Amino acid sequence: MIKKKNSVNTEILAQSIIEGIREKKGQETVMIDFSTIPNAAFRRFIICEGTSTTQNTAIADSVIDTVIRQCAEKPWHTEGKENAEWILLDYGDVVVHIFLSSTRNFYKLEQLWADAKIVPVSE
Repeated sequence: MIKKKNSVNTEILAQSIIEGIREKKGQETVMIDFSTIPNAAFRRFIICEGTSTTQNTAIADSVIDTVIRQCAEKPWHTEGKENAEWILLDYGDVVVHIFLSSTRNFYKLEQLWADAKIVPVSE
């Protein structure tokens, strides 16, 4: 028997993620809203950066802990914690990207979707 996973409101999940980023002083945080784009596989990207791989790992751990505490959700998938230049946390509707500045500038995720709304998050 397959258990149905409890669905958390996207906005509540996004705010918990942002709180976890703020706890470890993540910088240049933006949220990309895909909710108006038909057939998008997700509703939000939250992108931030840290100043070192150590800080990136701390940000990722803080996001995971905050979301578990506030929403009782774990990421469906994680990638990049080994080298921590780009850490991805996949929560289904919300995908978190934690970059080193140089890696973020190289991939420029914010520029890939011209029709998505980009919302800067105050630090």
